[in-house]
Amino acid sequence: MRLTPHRGEWIERDTRIDFSYEGKQYSGLIGDTISSALWDSGLRVLGRSFKYHRPRGVLSLANHDVNVMLQDGARLNVRADVTALTPGGNWYSVNTFGGVEGDRARLVGKLAAFLPVGFYYKAFYSKRWFPRWERMFRTMTGLGKVDFDAPHIRTPKRYGFCDVLVIGAGPSGLSAALTAAGEGADVVIVDENARIGGSGGYQLGGDEKRFDEIHELANAVLGHPRIRVMTGTLAAAYYADLWVPLVNATCITKMRAKAVIVASGAFEQPAVFRNNDLPGVMLASAAQRLAYRYAVAPGKRAVVLAANADGYRAALDMLARGIEVVAVVDLRASHASDALERDLRAKGVDVLTSSCVVEAVPDRSGERLTGVRVGAFSTNNGLRYSTATTRLIECDTLLMSVGWSPAANLLYQAGTKMHFDHDVQQFVPEQLPAGVFACGRVNGVYTLGSKLRDGARAGVQAAAHSGNGDCKAGEAAQLRLLERESPSHPWPIVGHASGKNFVDFDEDLQLKDFENAVQEGFDNIELLKRFSTNGMGPSQGKHSNMNGLRILARLTGKEPQEVGTTTARPFFHPVPMSHLAGRGFNPERRTPLHAQHQLLGAVWMPAGVWQRPEYYAVAGKERAVCIEEEALAVRNGVGIIDVGTLGKIEVRGPQAAEFLERVYVSKYAGLKPGMTRYAVMCDESGVVIDDGVIARLADDHFYFTTTTSGAAAIYRELSRLNTIWRLDCGIVNVTGAFAAVNLAGPASRAVLGKLVDLDLSPAAFPYLGVRATGIALDQNRVPARLMRVGFVGEWGYEIHIPAEYGAALWRTLLEAGREHGIRPFGVEAQRLLRLEKGHVIVSQDTDGLTTPRDAGMEWAVKMDKPFFVGKRSLQIIDKLPAKQRLVGFALDAGVRDAGLRECHLVIERGEIAGRVTSVAWSATLQKTIGLAFVRPDQAEPGTRISFRASGGRMVSATVVPTPFYDPESERQKDAVTTKAAAPKKETA
Repeated sequence: MRLTPHRGEWIERDTRIDFSYEGKQYSGLIGDTISSALWDSGLRVLGRSFKYHRPRGVLSLANHDVNVMLQDGARLNVRADVTALTPGGNWYSVNTFGGVEGDRARLVGKLAAFLPVGFYYKAFYSKRWFPRWERMFRTMTGLGKVDFDAPHIRTPKRYGFCDVLVIGAGPSGLSAALTAAGEGADVVIVDENARIGGSGGYQLGGDEKRFDEIHELANAVLGHPRIRVMTGTLAAAYYADLWVPLVNATCITKMRAKAVIVASGAFEQPAVFRNNDLPGVMLASAAQRLAYRYAVAPGKRAVVLAANADGYRAALDMLARGIEVVAVVDLRASHASDALERDLRAKGVDVLTSSCVVEAVPDRSGERLTGVRVGAFSTNNGLRYSTATTRLIECDTLLMSVGWSPAANLLYQAGTKMHFDHDVQQFVPEQLPAGVFACGRVNGVYTLGSKLRDGARAGVQAAAHSGNGDCKAGEAAQLRLLERESPSHPWPIVGHASGKNFVDFDEDLQLKDFENAVQEGFDNIELLKRFSTNGMGPSQGKHSNMNGLRILARLTGKEPQEVGTTTARPFFHPVPMSHLAGRGFNPERRTPLHAQHQLLGAVWMPAGVWQRPEYYAVAGKERAVCIEEEALAVRNGVGIIDVGTLGKIEVRGPQAAEFLERVYVSKYAGLKPGMTRYAVMCDESGVVIDDGVIARLADDHFYFTTTTSGAAAIYRELSRLNTIWRLDCGIVNVTGAFAAVNLAGPASRAVLGKLVDLDLSPAAFPYLGVRATGIALDQNRVPARLMRVGFVGEWGYEIHIPAEYGAALWRTLLEAGREHGIRPFGVEAQRLLRLEKGHVIVSQDTDGLTTPRDAGMEWAVKMDKPFFVGKRSLQIIDKLPAKQRLVGFALDAGVRDAGLRECHLVIERGEIAGRVTSVAWSATLQKTIGLAFVRPDQAEPGTRISFRASGGRMVSATVVPTPFYDPESERQKDAVTTKAAAPKKETA
């Protein structure tokens, strides 16, 4: 049964939601969380602890603990306290063996004496037994179970900007937002809860006037034209320059602000006593949320353990909501809440001062609270407490209100200098970074009126910093308001001989675990954290770090300021992996000829960010047959391939040649205009990183290509280098400005001759020449750059033309070559053709350690140049013995072994001696050929080598010289005829 309606409740009483938990059917209301619906249904054991599998129920109901963590299929590790109830959910508690009620792993709790803190560092490490222990612990540990069939969730990332970002929509945050907006600032206020108002909606002390005041403030914020409200949104971290990621259920918003106000509040802290984790023992704020937000009774008969005015207000709230309060147990001898105490006594509540809860008493099942044992309390009791004189108070609910820990993670991440204030028993900001402000509980301000004034002060300062309002008013605003009494007790901890007094509920850490850790020498706050795992669970220490710090200070005789806090790192709360991954967006570039390839049946493959035709499908023919026919068409007639994906860069200026001399390993100062030269680029370590062709169009004008995948990176590197060198030349990336086609094969000259008024004879246009001319397209003459280069080993022309004419060039060449049987060929055929010529593909036949010597490119390196990038490293490398060499190999004549693949290993005497970088069947040579790295002593032609193919099968081959095809390159230099191609002499 729900409690009586309240104006501030979040539920809709007229609409029920059905769901399943642990295989049984339950129902709740719209606005419920899973935990509130289950608690209303009478369930008290909602989870099991990580280590001992102890029964757990509601603790904070505010995302500050993981007592209730559930899974529904692919949705795992869901925090039920703050997850809205949805229809049809099929929830199960994580970390159980056989269900939450009959969890078989609860027997581990019986072995607690044999599993002390840090036991995993001292046992289970023998080589003989460790694999078995490892399997056992992997089976028993972990939380939710990953569903490998889960769908790929794609989430967008958004970008936001504002003058002032307010984090936290409690009383101080609302006051800050309204004040900053009143100063003219564009304000965004975010809160992780479904509605704004924070503690102003449930910590009323039975006084409805407090609710009315916050309700009016919230309405003013919601109605302000300069305030954007983002609820259900978590400020997950703080990064440099006021950059804050805001995470909601569907996306991350990357918010950039001119000023940030942290009004994130504080985490209520549990008291430490025996069985303080028993279902029915909860934080007072959790009970208030249950009662006011969800109209759910935390229990029927309650005791309040208090050490501040909030505890007295919580007792009054329970009474106002119709819940019996038996007693208030106050740790303090005196307090400043006399009016609240009188009100409670008048309502029949017993108030016990200088008293503590020594033990929570369970029922016979050990899973429900039936009472508490109360005894005298003094902070001088230390870590041990005598249980000789205690009184039993029967109850089914114990509310703890003994102190707070500031939610200061974002302030720490921003670089705030904090100091421990004994007046409020917490760390407060001492020196804030520029543009960052704090207000409310995180600033050590707790009473409602003070929080509103503190928020207004922060709002004025933040608005002034963002360029709005009166800067002098911002500078004159007072810093922090003082509290009448501390909201936190300095020692809410009671020792017990039988233990089970938990400090960290995530990790089942008891008080004695801290004593043992310090005794073993882990007396630094960071070392203690790692040895004991305090604060390393999913809650990230929100409910345990402050008590852990107090215990360490007491054990070492230090002040909290001396002990300090652990490092706060992003993220402040867990962020779904799907949000971090984003949409799974991959940039994709297409050449101007993409549509033409599509019409010809291209089968696409990625090449860096580009889409390129792998081959062109022919009906009724398999992939391998299509590729083989495309390659033979180039060898015997003419083929055409789109090479527009190559990087295309121009360098102009008086020192353009000098620039290229420094960048590439070959010489270009003496290159004549109208000629091209192969170019290899190394990095500073002498590793090959790119190659291409450099064409000199004029004395001060060079045009050159890079690899497809390296275009953007090489352009950036060239720009970086010239920023350092400051040579008189300009660098322009024209990759997207030009379309490029390679027309290759014995008939290529005849085809191109129909379209240009240019002498294409070997004498007038020699191999490696470049010419600027016009080409006839659709009755227009379009400027083009022709280069006589031959990556595929045939007479051919690389035609570069403005991108807008690329499609017309492709269509025209296909029409002009129709009588010669012209055929488009894709990347796979091109790779086969270049392999037959022994040409290296950088990043396929090389890796991140390959030098020119390794790849057989020494001929391109001109060490007599004064300087080029990588020269010094290559001089050192040349003095060292070679470790590997790229060589050609061939299987025995006629052997076609499809099982031999790239990256298969070369094995010599049982050891790895190299690897295959390229391998293919050549229809032209009727052999399986390839390139492989081998040891230098295996590089001589005629040497037999062995590869280990899939399944461990050994394949034998012979090292042969390259090129495999046309070793003298006569087909690229001599007059070309259209007769069928055949190698002039056997080389492989």
